[in-house]
Amino acid sequence: MVDNILSRMGDSSRYYTSKEQIIADIEAGTADAADAAEVPAMTADEIEALTEIMCDPHRTVGILPGNEVVFTEDACIQEMYTDNGNCGNGVDMGRLEASLIYERSMVMDSLELATTDYSIKAVKPLLANEIQALEEINMLMTIPYFYGSMTNLGLYYAPDGPHGNPADLMREFKIDEAREAAENAAKQMADDIVYVSTALMKHGAEGYNFDTIGSAGDADLYGSLIGIAELRKQYPDVYINMGMSSENVLGIHGELEYNGKPLAGIYPNQQVELAEMVGANSFGAVVNTNTSKSSAWNIARAVTIVKDCVKHAHIPVHVNQGMGVGGVPMCECPPIDILSRANKALVELAHVDGI
Repeated sequence: MVDNILSRMGDSSRYYTSKEQIIADIEAGTADAADAAEVPAMTADEIEALTEIMCDPHRTVGILPGNEVVFTEDACIQEMYTDNGNCGNGVDMGRLEASLIYERSMVMDSLELATTDYSIKAVKPLLANEIQALEEINMLMTIPYFYGSMTNLGLYYAPDGPHGNPADLMREFKIDEAREAAENAAKQMADDIVYVSTALMKHGAEGYNFDTIGSAGDADLYGSLIGIAELRKQYPDVYINMGMSSENVLGIHGELEYNGKPLAGIYPNQQVELAEMVGANSFGAVVNTNTSKSSAWNIARAVTIVKDCVKHAHIPVHVNQGMGVGGVPMCECPPIDILSRANKALVELAHVDGI
């Protein structure tokens, strides 16, 4: 074996490896994904195609003409003016200027307005200001201009919110109280989702991106589904994207169901069914990156899980590919060499509709 292929680990560190080791990592990654998500592993042809992508000697790779997909995003206008500690450029400008640059210079397919504190709870007290900003910016935009935020149920728990913290309560063996707190917080979050999203739709937002759903476990997903279903009921034609926070939903409550479907432990191929049920237009599938494994292992794992999600989906799947998800290394500014390989693999092997 000749170790002359430059690759990366899941934490973005570079190392040299061999084609034989790349193949071994791909086979191990797809096997791990197939076992975890109970989905089919990659075929021999898919393993060969991913091997070619990973062994390509060029710094970046691209998709074949005709395989182009659309881009959606979450709060990317902030990356123009926040500092590089937040993966930003630190350019002194406002959200209007950043939106116009992304539209007219970077040719984004859609954009969204968002606050720096990217959570539905944080938007609520700023709603009047956000409506004014949305109306002003949308007058100058051509591409679809949405609003976006995380659901972020964690902000509704003590010490930031009015409800008991399930983690603290469970440490005291107060299991019933922990579940009750999670249910009450989920209901309040759902109310805030409806209050904020319907007000923004009324004043010209062309859609809403609900990002990082499930970050606080199954109760987070539960409250999100309730709120999104009500938004769809009030605005039948509005565009809704549901993006997840992780590949499977943590069962912190453990017994929550939505329309008879258990929420704890479900993977993207089941998550997308719930997104369709509440009326989402597109779904952001997530596969988590293991920083101690190679990028070949991580990308193979992402392809395996997302491919099955796409197979089961009746709405477009816009795979989440950023720091630490979708086969992309876990670092603030993902390196273009592995980012482009992850993009190409998810487009050409998992057949995603967008990124």
